[in-house]
Amino acid sequence: MTKSLLTACSVLFTTIVLSQGLSSNEIDSIVGSAMKASPHAGIAVVVVKDGKIIHEKGYGVTSIETKEKVNEHTRFGIASNSKAFTATALSMLVDEGKLKWDDKVVDILPEFKTYDEYVTLEYTITDLLTHRSGLGLGAGDLMWIPDGNDYTMTEILENFQYQKPVSNFRLNYNYNNLMFIVAGEIVARKSGMSWCDFVETRIMKPLNMTESAGKQPRLTIQTNVAFPHELKGEKLVQLPHMQIHKAEAAAGIYASVHDLASWMIVNLNDGMNGNDTLISKVNHDMMWKPHINTSFSVVPRGHYKSRLSGYGLGWSVDDYNGYTVIGHGGGLPGMLSKTRMIPELGVGVIVLTNADPGGYSYEMVSRAIIDSYVEVTPLDWVTIGNDVIERNHNEEDSVMSAVWKQVKKAGKSAPKMNEMVGAYNDKWFGDITIEFMDDKLWLTSKRSSQLNGPVLFYENDTCVVKWEYTQMECSVFVNFKRDGDRNIIGLTMKGISPNIDFSFDFHDLDFKKIK
Repeated sequence: MTKSLLTACSVLFTTIVLSQGLSSNEIDSIVGSAMKASPHAGIAVVVVKDGKIIHEKGYGVTSIETKEKVNEHTRFGIASNSKAFTATALSMLVDEGKLKWDDKVVDILPEFKTYDEYVTLEYTITDLLTHRSGLGLGAGDLMWIPDGNDYTMTEILENFQYQKPVSNFRLNYNYNNLMFIVAGEIVARKSGMSWCDFVETRIMKPLNMTESAGKQPRLTIQTNVAFPHELKGEKLVQLPHMQIHKAEAAAGIYASVHDLASWMIVNLNDGMNGNDTLISKVNHDMMWKPHINTSFSVVPRGHYKSRLSGYGLGWSVDDYNGYTVIGHGGGLPGMLSKTRMIPELGVGVIVLTNADPGGYSYEMVSRAIIDSYVEVTPLDWVTIGNDVIERNHNEEDSVMSAVWKQVKKAGKSAPKMNEMVGAYNDKWFGDITIEFMDDKLWLTSKRSSQLNGPVLFYENDTCVVKWEYTQMECSVFVNFKRDGDRNIIGLTMKGISPNIDFSFDFHDLDFKKIK
């Protein structure tokens, strides 16, 4: 190759590299389009490159009631983006020799008991962080969602034995929050401090994440905190903060994008915090290594020409046009977040939002920014996100309208429902009662204070319960079971909405009538 050709290639390569990424004005424009296209409260965005913040900004408001402006220091609930902090905490304990990745959970937590004796004895620390338990998507989440329940840590550890697997142990990927709760308890027992204390003192403090905390009530300053919001019909409604119960290690952290920039920078630097080691490279690599496959294609497919995706330890691992993208999403009522990092380019993006669905801007804005680095054709992600929401809304509205129409029609000829009255028990969810209150048949959950509501006749042995809890749509069909003599002996539940959040795992419940 001639010297002039080498020079030309060098100039061309430099031009390509320099053209990667969006300017702050371009990011502002994308966020502005997202906020105009669908109802929003606030958004915060941070982008890091080569160890430096190149964009950090807040948009919109922390609260539609106070109208306080979002900025880069506004704290949002980051939900399941907390999982990577839990994996990091365990990595630090492995570095210190207090744990090994293949340590058995039951040796540390003797109360831990799963659906199978072999699985109980073989379940390792690594298994806790990889969603390969054999249990179904979101299994057991009703022990912490919605808030207001009173399950103890011991009950959570023991109740896995009552949950039914949907695949063999370590065979399939099924997202599970409860195993991260168990992982948080491992951190507590091996470190001698609570998960929140460990994360705040051992991770956040060294990274100078002074604006963040393990959960919302622990924020030292309760100003400039984003409130969650949800779209009800065409109107955005402000919600109270969800009070995380026992699940901080899965979804508890509140943080600002300014603080999370430091978190991304140390991760993009192989666990090094400046000249100090937060995590050894070998254990940082362990977190970013795929431990279970989530998808594979021999032929590159889709917008990103992807071949494979996997899950590491608290992190997803994806192929975007030949680049490895490390990330995670997070969602709580009215709080949505997304992290994406491209280690090869030293790039990281975090988008935090406080309105659900908000045009899925947490997902779509981060995609637009990442696309500019992985050299794919730009897409109008704002329009794509809103089209998805519209389809989901129309589908849900059609289903729910038909159900309530049938309930109204069936109510005119509803049979006497006295035989449904009684006490029922599910082995892991506990007791519920069905009784008449003010001439209405009413279901009360004894362990989950927000899951109560009227029992409305639908057809045959099927009723509908519309819960008092309204932060997310989670009404259920209740199907009563009878014996050969036509006596009611139990009931099962199933979510009605096709878009019900997977954490409402009502379908996993199997109630037996106890009186």
